[in-house]
Amino acid sequence: MGKWRRAIYCAAAILTCGALPGCSIGPHATEQPATYDLGSPLGQAPANPAIPAVLFVPEVGAPAWLTGQGIVYRLNYENSARMQAYSLSRWTASPPELLTQRLRSRVAAASSGVTTRADGVRADYLLRVELEDFSQSFDTPQASRVALRARASLVSLPNRALVAQRAFALEQAAPSPDAPGAVKALGAASDEFMDLLIEWTKERINAAVRK
Repeated sequence: MGKWRRAIYCAAAILTCGALPGCSIGPHATEQPATYDLGSPLGQAPANPAIPAVLFVPEVGAPAWLTGQGIVYRLNYENSARMQAYSLSRWTASPPELLTQRLRSRVAAASSGVTTRADGVRADYLLRVELEDFSQSFDTPQASRVALRARASLVSLPNRALVAQRAFALEQAAPSPDAPGAVKALGAASDEFMDLLIEWTKERINAAVRK
């Protein structure tokens, strides 16, 4: 009788787990409790010439599903439209908050200065970033990749004119099909995105100054 009770209990536990958000048999089945950030930022001392302007950098915007601390993934081989989050692994802050910190640090190092809403000082340009995707996708249970998609807008503040706008789309293969793999790949994608964004901003501002 004891064996039957244990079998029934195990079956019930599996069914219950399948019905709970974040509790499923999938890529996070063996994950350990952990919190992650994007790692140490790269390129703090830019090799490129400085951006000859002071930039106002507001908080990075994002859709609602990216404003939590979950590390989001999709199982493309089952349902690519369904977003899930690892149950035990989380970001230390939401992806927009992590990218805002990194963006301001990079802009401060590459420009004449960076300001925020709290500073209440004038700036020459506004650099706004809207995050559109920051997730991991599994094409098979053993193979995954990450995607970072964002839209950047550069606005001249003295005349309130849009100087330029660009969409960025980056993908990186994850080194492992789990949360640590997602974190490592998204960190690398974030650094690549910052390099491209700083270079683009420098080119657009220098072109505007020459006019």
